Amino acid sequence: MDELLDKKYVDYRMKVRQFAESEIKPVAVELDRKEEFSVELTKKMGDAGLFGITMPTELGGQGLDYLSYIIAIEEVARVDSSPAATIAAHNSLGLTPIYTYGTEEQKKNWIPSLCTGEKLWAFGLTEKNAGSDAKGVETTAELENGEWVINGSKMFITNAASDIAWGITNLAITGNNDNKKELTAILTPRDTPGYISVPMKDKLMWRSADNAIMTFENCRVPEENILGERGQGFKIMLSTLDGGRLSIAAMGLGLAQGAYEMALEYSKKRKQFGKSLSEFQGIYFKLAEMATKIELARNTLYNACRMKDAGLPFGKQAAMSKLYCSQIAKEVADEAVQIFGGYGLLRENHVERFYRDQRLLQIGEGTSEILKMVISRYEL
Repeated sequence: MDELLDKKYVDYRMKVRQFAESEIKPVAVELDRKEEFSVELTKKMGDAGLFGITMPTELGGQGLDYLSYIIAIEEVARVDSSPAATIAAHNSLGLTPIYTYGTEEQKKNWIPSLCTGEKLWAFGLTEKNAGSDAKGVETTAELENGEWVINGSKMFITNAASDIAWGITNLAITGNNDNKKELTAILTPRDTPGYISVPMKDKLMWRSADNAIMTFENCRVPEENILGERGQGFKIMLSTLDGGRLSIAAMGLGLAQGAYEMALEYSKKRKQFGKSLSEFQGIYFKLAEMATKIELARNTLYNACRMKDAGLPFGKQAAMSKLYCSQIAKEVADEAVQIFGGYGLLRENHVERFYRDQRLLQIGEGTSEILKMVISRYEL
């Protein structure tokens, strides 16, 4: 695919790949084992320009297009999904709604500090009874003396519990119209009294990503912290997810690429019955199928990115990309472990982590089942 990309994209890929290989890969196994989110690594990613990639330079961003951003996530996920999740959640879900719907004052107050890697921002949609059913949100915000008083909880929230987590775009019920919930997005800083975030542990996947359970107990924030208009929160959250799905697709693509490369290298080195695994038809057919799936996934995803960069409607293509890339991540990671055999089941082997990390991709930011519904609605 790189053969058809402008040189600037190829050069950018190599820049991010070099960073991922030199800074992320050496610590990936140990951070996963300890379930440790690394602030140090996150700040290095900030220094490498991996936050605020699509934000304008006047706000401290890199001023790059969405395809560049997706390539960056792809390359990080090729090495480790946890830091890729940090980048994806912060850029797509943290920065994008503030930039797209925020006032000029909000943009100036929040975005520059979020482009450095020194601070992270979260996206507050998922709750105990709200996930695929986004309107199931139960968190409330009542306007009282010029302040929103927020009560409720969130869970599975990325970039919300570490020392550099700065706040969250909080979806809350602010009223009822004709027995329908009025949902509003409210910027809620972490230093607000009553703001509680607890790291989630014992996860199957993304063990060195910062995922949290959150509670809001009479959190008071200024009325002007509303993002967009009152009652516009549901629209803001769903439109944000379209771009976010491309980033999850990129994680699936990068994970598949990394798993494939590991399996390919191992198949050449491992000897059985007097020859390398790669010489057996059962193995090289697997590799051929893996490579084909990755190529198709990359074409699908990059096409969606180009549509977004061109200002064209891309919701259907985003859903298709996320659905397919998450599926091939599952299939390729599984085949990679099969090629490694017993060695692929050991914690010290990167491919074991890839096999675990891929599982979330068919759930987060739209389950595969929900995405099929989304695609069918576009088609019908």
